[in-house]
Amino acid sequence: MVVLNLKAFLLFALTCNSAIAFTPLATSNAIKYSTTSLSSSDNDNAENETTRRKFFQTATAAAAATTTYSNLLLPQPALATSTSNTLASAVQVAPKASYRGTAPMGLGAWAWGDSIFWGYNPKNDQDLKEVFNYAVEKNLAFFDTAELYGLGRSETLLGDFRNELTNANDVEKVKIATKFAALPYRTKADDVVKACKASLARLNPKGSITKPIDLYQIHFPNAWANEDYWDGLAMCYEQGLVKAVGVSNYGVDATRAVHEKLAARGIPLASNQIQMSLLYRFPLENGLVDVCKELDVDVLSYSPLALGFLTGKYDKETRPSGPRKAIAKVLLDGEDDGSNFNTLIQTMRDVASNHPGATLSQVAVNWTRSKGTIPIPGARSLKQVKQNLAALEWELSGEEVALLDAASVKVPSYATPEKAFFTKEDINTKLKMFDS
Repeated sequence: MVVLNLKAFLLFALTCNSAIAFTPLATSNAIKYSTTSLSSSDNDNAENETTRRKFFQTATAAAAATTTYSNLLLPQPALATSTSNTLASAVQVAPKASYRGTAPMGLGAWAWGDSIFWGYNPKNDQDLKEVFNYAVEKNLAFFDTAELYGLGRSETLLGDFRNELTNANDVEKVKIATKFAALPYRTKADDVVKACKASLARLNPKGSITKPIDLYQIHFPNAWANEDYWDGLAMCYEQGLVKAVGVSNYGVDATRAVHEKLAARGIPLASNQIQMSLLYRFPLENGLVDVCKELDVDVLSYSPLALGFLTGKYDKETRPSGPRKAIAKVLLDGEDDGSNFNTLIQTMRDVASNHPGATLSQVAVNWTRSKGTIPIPGARSLKQVKQNLAALEWELSGEEVALLDAASVKVPSYATPEKAFFTKEDINTKLKMFDS
């Protein structure tokens, strides 16, 4: 029984990505319900609009009172090839942990369906399909999504795009990582299994063979029931619903704990997806990346472009709209009046000039690669995905990494772990869950 901060919970749940949790939240007036539809057909528009509205209204009522959140439900689509009770037998089982080594880079699909933070419009679905097909063509089709991204829309798009592939070899190239939302009302291991089956249904449209999820992760820690979630991950793995399991936004102690818990059942912890970029270095500084390497856990770096601020497109005159305005204020109008941020951008330009055709985005992405992590930059256009994947054609030298490190540590932090929305500690076990 808890009462949540209504502003933070609703904005977080509806925007659905961990990066937004670091964005300074304004007053309650900043919470605006997006009426952008989630589907291109009129019938689906009406149905999904009703779902979003019901979700929002239920969340408001739940957060305003002391509740167990038992009625705050995400959309549960019907299964394409079976019922929920027989899904495990319908899944096309494949070797475990096969996502590992799939690609040195992933593609983030948070914006694929998110109308609040990224202004998603279904009219642009063809652009997203071009991104998808290009990644398949380049054998780099490792996509990261979550059940909360667009309230399932992102998963649905990925499932539809994969289902439209006509070449069986191309279908096999596609690897998808998705995530379970550790919302307060979800407290049992079976909640993870049910959510996994719902994600499977969205990722496998009606009429297609149900393929297991390549990587299934806990999206963020909860204030309780975290060990139950780990049991849920194990159940998904053991039932053949997923090929590999991981976590996201877990700190040092929590990573060690879930690794040990899964290992007791003979299941490897494949990944920990965390925020890391030239503007967010905390996982390097507090030892989290080192712990993941010690445990043979892949680090997936989300927001390697720092929500677009490392692309070179923003300065004092040109700023982003929406929630990112607050970040721009910290970077460009802080005590140093933006001088250290500008120095970092110039250093990135200097480094890029050493590599013909290189962009600032590629410099930012390759910096995270230089730290031994797998970056998952977002892409909404063919131009963006081409730039992202072209980063794999070259690497930073040791000297260039040192120059970037020296410049980045001087930039004021637009976010700190202490101010993050994530639960810091499990109230029952006292396990420290989040530290970076």
